[in-house]
Amino acid sequence: MSMTKGQILTHMAAKSGLTKKATGEFIEELVMLAYKEAKKGFVLPGLGKLVLVDRKARIGRNPATGETIKIPAKKVVKFRIAKHAKDAILPHKK
Repeated sequence: MSMTKGQILTHMAAKSGLTKKATGEFIEELVMLAYKEAKKGFVLPGLGKLVLVDRKARIGRNPATGETIKIPAKKVVKFRIAKHAKDAILPHKK
């Protein structure tokens, strides 16, 4: 089970020596900055980056009717995980 917001704030406050309120405000500001800067690409060193990607138009299928439909092109936000994070989380293949 993943950590809750409260558990994250408690852990980060204990590690930084800040109050939980100050830690929460810092994390909230970091998130707002990431939202604002995502169009240009926002990097969290050692964790990854938010990037804006153009998705091409494609043909899909309506699962209820089986009818083919045209899905228009659009922009999407993706998170690309950093190599260091991937190496720390996933076991190495030999």
